[in-house]
Amino acid sequence: MADFHQNGHIATLHNLRTQSLDEMTYELETFAQTRKMSLILPCLYSELETDAMPLILSELAKVTYLHRIIIGLDRADEAQFRHAKEFFKGLNQNHIVIWNDSPRMLALDARLQEMGLAPAEQGKGKNVWFAMGYLMACEDSAVMAIHDCDIMTYTNELLARLVYPVANPSFPYQVAKGYYARIGQDKLNGRVTRLLVSPLLIALKRVVGDRDYIDYLRSFRYPLSGEFAMRTAILPDLRIPSDWGLEIGVLSEAWRNLAPKAVCQVEISDAYDHKHQELSPEDANAGLSRMSTDICKAIFRKLAADGTIFTPNVFRTLKATYYRSALDLLEAYYNDSKMNGLSIDRHKEELAIELFAENIMRAGQVFLENPHETPFIPTWNRVHAADPKFLSDMRAAAAADAAEFD
Repeated sequence: MADFHQNGHIATLHNLRTQSLDEMTYELETFAQTRKMSLILPCLYSELETDAMPLILSELAKVTYLHRIIIGLDRADEAQFRHAKEFFKGLNQNHIVIWNDSPRMLALDARLQEMGLAPAEQGKGKNVWFAMGYLMACEDSAVMAIHDCDIMTYTNELLARLVYPVANPSFPYQVAKGYYARIGQDKLNGRVTRLLVSPLLIALKRVVGDRDYIDYLRSFRYPLSGEFAMRTAILPDLRIPSDWGLEIGVLSEAWRNLAPKAVCQVEISDAYDHKHQELSPEDANAGLSRMSTDICKAIFRKLAADGTIFTPNVFRTLKATYYRSALDLLEAYYNDSKMNGLSIDRHKEELAIELFAENIMRAGQVFLENPHETPFIPTWNRVHAADPKFLSDMRAAAAADAAEFD
């Protein structure tokens, strides 16, 4: 049975196995009568060809409380967009596939570029941002949820537990972050959370001192999970990174905009497994190497915005402190794995720690050399101020694509 520990910074909502899925679904159906809920699925076309997506669709077909599903489709040509529309026809809910590479959507992106408001790079952050914009243009949902499209252990209970804290009108939560044990194929996974984020936050606290923001991030059991839900009223003023710092960026925005009592984490799965990124030690712009650098930059930027002063000496000290903290945690992870009959390769784990230590320095160097970098996608409030017709034009473009390529 799960524990009931509370960390004192944000609320932790556990799965104590005392509430059935049917009971929770009934409550969500009741909430949905006055609070419409929408789901965003940021999706690469290649993910349609995996075993995960058919499973996700079969589980979503059982969901009765969703008002709308928005699928943001990246890296697809016209034939693949047509196939995607056919692929998602099995959904019972009102849904739309937004072809982000269509001529209409590219024209809208060019319009943003002319105003200096376009996302800096392609990726999940841009996909999610456009889907949020479409949802705001619809003006009919009170609750929004997002989860990844490569979850190989997906059940509709995951979605129910994720959305419940922000859908329940008697709860104060504006943002709910999903967490779970990252276990798959008899291995302990979640390398970037275990071997980078956790020891980095420990090291930061030792090097730069007590910071409420560091304690806040340390409160999340799985800060890099791609599953979160929020009330849509906060979307227009949300700033998110366009790189791999998306998940940390959303938590940082919740910290900036909301009181701690408005944020919670919720246990959504007993065991969770999805596609694993390669470590890519030979290529700093790919895999977990790129991801770790972007995550470090996101954390450094937020601390600097709150007044923390970083210098080359601080980053050198941080690297050394991180390395020792990571090795100490690795010992605990190794023993935990062995006690639970899981395999763990200490050599590969230490190789990852060595790479992450180097990337802390790389992220610090980039941060110091580019103090004027603007990594965040503009808020939708700013876009609306610059071009009041943009959101309605985007909704019309997505509808035109759906009609033309049916």
